[in-house]
Amino acid sequence: MVVFIEMMNSIREFLDTGGQVLTVIAVVIAIMWLFIFERLFFFLSSYYQVRNTMINRWQQRSDRSSWNAEQVKSAYVARITEMLNKNVAIIQTLVVLCPLLGLLGTVTGMIEVFDVMAISGSGNARSMASGVSKATIPTMAGMVGSLSGVFVVTWLQRKTKRRTEQMEDSLLMAH
Repeated sequence: MVVFIEMMNSIREFLDTGGQVLTVIAVVIAIMWLFIFERLFFFLSSYYQVRNTMINRWQQRSDRSSWNAEQVKSAYVARITEMLNKNVAIIQTLVVLCPLLGLLGTVTGMIEVFDVMAISGSGNARSMASGVSKATIPTMAGMVGSLSGVFVVTWLQRKTKRRTEQMEDSLLMAH
């Protein structure tokens, strides 16, 4: 319990150091990872049930070679592809949003530095330090959040393409 409280205090201090923009970045990253975990859950569990159901339906068809059958097969592949791509665009948007919010944090931190310089003069480095940290920490957090999302989105897109091709192959072999 003490470790949890210390961890929460450290997180709160870090968020205070980065300013309000860092809190927004943290919320965006948390939402992005919720969507990522939802996609990972689908890829690792629900996908196989849906795929097997569609393959079984295809195999139960008596007609698998007519024009109508080809359209049904295309619809199955399109449905699987749509399910695999669900929420990936939202994740990509959140990945792009993270560095932009980091840039916003940089701008707000530099405004604070300039305010301190205007009030106390340019020689007081200690009073400018909090503004500089508010300028750099959100930038770093936005980039780290974005990079983590970029790797996952790339993996999801690769897996989607591969599983779509596997679905097409499975339906072709079921002739």
